[in-house]
Amino acid sequence: MDKEYEQSGECPEEWLAIPADLGDWEAEGLLSERRVRRWALVLDARRIPCRIESGGMGWRLLVPSSRFAAAREELRLFEEENRGWPPPEPPAGSLVENTLVTLSVLILLATFHNLTRLDISLFSQWPIDWTELGKANAGKILAGEWWRLVTALTLHGDWLHLISNLAFGGLFIVCLCRELGSGLSWSLLLGSGILGNLANACLQPPTHSSVGASTVVFGAVGILASLSVMRHRRSRKRWWALPAAAALALLALLGTEGKNTDLGAHLFGFAFGVGLGLPAEYLVARHGRPGPRLNILLSILSALIVLAAWWAAVVHGMPVFLSG
Repeated sequence: MDKEYEQSGECPEEWLAIPADLGDWEAEGLLSERRVRRWALVLDARRIPCRIESGGMGWRLLVPSSRFAAAREELRLFEEENRGWPPPEPPAGSLVENTLVTLSVLILLATFHNLTRLDISLFSQWPIDWTELGKANAGKILAGEWWRLVTALTLHGDWLHLISNLAFGGLFIVCLCRELGSGLSWSLLLGSGILGNLANACLQPPTHSSVGASTVVFGAVGILASLSVMRHRRSRKRWWALPAAAALALLALLGTEGKNTDLGAHLFGFAFGVGLGLPAEYLVARHGRPGPRLNILLSILSALIVLAAWWAAVVHGMPVFLSG
């Protein structure tokens, strides 16, 4: 007995162990170290005195007998409010087996590049300059030539430019199409490319021109980053920000090199990829991936937008060729 209590004639207050099941105080009070320290923080926040004891079989959290009922009630409320937290890791979803279809579209893009290098003429006029017809010229886009937002995505300066986009972007595009399905993926990719070119045209001088699918490629990087962020935002490991950080690092590493690199197109493609990917993943998580009919409809719509853009480009450029 302590001297303080001997002098006052009072007995020291008994300390009771909080049981693991928060039941009667007579039950065994052995806990894991992680749990006992978490409970101790809860009681400290509520100004309830407590102390931790370690034993060979486990840990115990002790409180004064006069505060035992209050401590147990606080811990019971804490456990009820935090039941099921942190949430489990999201289950890995099944992938769509459409790699061959996606690669076929990429091969079609390479074939189109080869066609633009041929001396193709219309109505027996001079060969068409496809780059001049379809490049993303900022001044002409803002003057109303909307098709350039699309046609520029299908053009490339040379074979090296094309191969770099196909090799680098093909990996991300194949992964994205397997995650969301071809129709939704190509719709999002086309949307990020169009919006990226439009934003770039608004900020560049009127004489600025660019071609290439790089805007779409970095759109794919942004979409994949947003999918991962949405799926792991409540992860107990707090890794939800890593995909976005990795995507930004990739943008800084590969999207800023080369004398002909259009940094604005890359950056805006990535930004709009993120902006379109976040609501897309939210809807997919709630309603699932698009069914076969909607998937085909989205694929056809994407193809029609590209065809309509090139039709508008050729029709608009025809007077120029005829006059030449």
